[in-house]
Formats: sequence, C-alpha cells, structure tokens
Amino acid sequence: MIKDYRPYYIKKAWYRLQHLYIRHKLAPQLKSLGKHPFIVKPWYIEIFGGPVSIGNNITLLGCSDKKTRLTVWSDKKDINGIMIGDHVLISPGVRISAANSISIADSCMLASHVYITDSDWHGIYDRSMPSKDVSAVILEENVWVGDSSIICKGVTIGKNSIIGAGSVVTSDIPPDVIAAGNPAKIIKPLDPDKPLTTRKDRFSDTLKMNHAFDTAEKEFLQGNTFFGWVKSIFFPEKNA
Repeated sequence: MIKDYRPYYIKKAWYRLQHLYIRHKLAPQLKSLGKHPFIVKPWYIEIFGGPVSIGNNITLLGCSDKKTRLTVWSDKKDINGIMIGDHVLISPGVRISAANSISIADSCMLASHVYITDSDWHGIYDRSMPSKDVSAVILEENVWVGDSSIICKGVTIGKNSIIGAGSVVTSDIPPDVIAAGNPAKIIKPLDPDKPLTTRKDRFSDTLKMNHAFDTAEKEFLQGNTFFGWVKSIFFPEKNA
C-alpha cells in the first residue's frame, strides 16, 4: 500500500473538492441522488442520457483507467432508465447501458468491469438501426456480480445470489445460489443456515460510520506535514 503523505486538513480539502464536483457537475445529470453518497474521483464517472436514479449511501468508484459509465440510450421519455437502490457498491470500470429499464436493488455489489444491458442494440439481420428488442434487467436485493461479468437483456437475478467472475448471464438466476460460466449456470446453493450480512446491515448507521472513518484517518495521517507531502510529490521515496 502506498503511504499517504497528506496532512489531515489537505485530505479533508480534497474531499470537499470532490463534494463540490458531485454537487455541481455530477448530481445535475441524475434524476435523483440520495443522501450520504460516497463517490470517489467523480470526474471519472460518466453519465449519459436519462433518467438515472441513485439511492442513499451509494458507493460509486471512478478510476482514470477504468471509467464508470451509466448510460441511457433512448428517444422515449416514459422509461424507467437506470434505477439504483440504497447501499449499492459500483466498482471502477462498471458499464450500465439501458434502452428501457435496468433495476439494481439495495445492497447489490458490482465488481470492476461488470457490464449490464437490457438490449442487443443491433439486430442480427438488420444492423443498420438500433434494435427494438429490449427487455428489462432486474438485480434483486444483495446480489453480488463478480469481476468482468456480463448481464444480458431480460435477466432477473434473485435475492442474495452471486455471479462468478467472467460469467455471461443470459437467463434468470434464482435467489440464494452461486452461478458462473458462459452461459452462467447454477454451481451450488447458498447455505440457508448461515446468516447473511448485507451492506445495508453493516453501513446503515451513517453518522457512526463517518465518525469511525474520520477518526481512523486522523490517526493514520497523524504526523504528516505540508512540506513532507510536497516532498513526496517531487522526490518520492523508493517503495514508499
């Protein structure tokens, strides 16, 4: 892990800069953005079209080499677009492309490079125009989609289910199972006797979590100075 040389007040200023960008640049592009968003590097998150709705306590991550894209490609006004619930995690490089309706329920987790679409976008035999063959995608509560998986049109993934990395999901997956492969098939059921802790369970007390996070950052950055931070930029230490 690379050492963070920033003093605490510099890091807090960085967070304020991100919040300003979210408020004045990102949020106006959304139909709604819920309370307490945790959005990292929002300038690497692209919103195109609409409507795109995001619930409370979103964790939305951008990265310079893995831009996160939420796009709605439609000339219709009466569509659901992209609907994202509370406590959802969206990792860098995720692409969600809707022609009509993609619904992601509370506490879902999308790993890096996941792609979700509700359309084929072009026909098999007529590739000159966008396809009209669209079918809604639904991820029920607490679904976990692994790295680089593809969720195709018309798919519903049931509550608590896990999709293995690199899978291509072309048909419905029932609740409480692990599925993987191309096309994705059920590997095994989840153990019904083991309790599940969701992101909503873990992070529902926002004030408590923010206080704990802030306290940890103060301790982690204790002793850092402005000049030490500047020095680390121009004269980085080897293996720092």
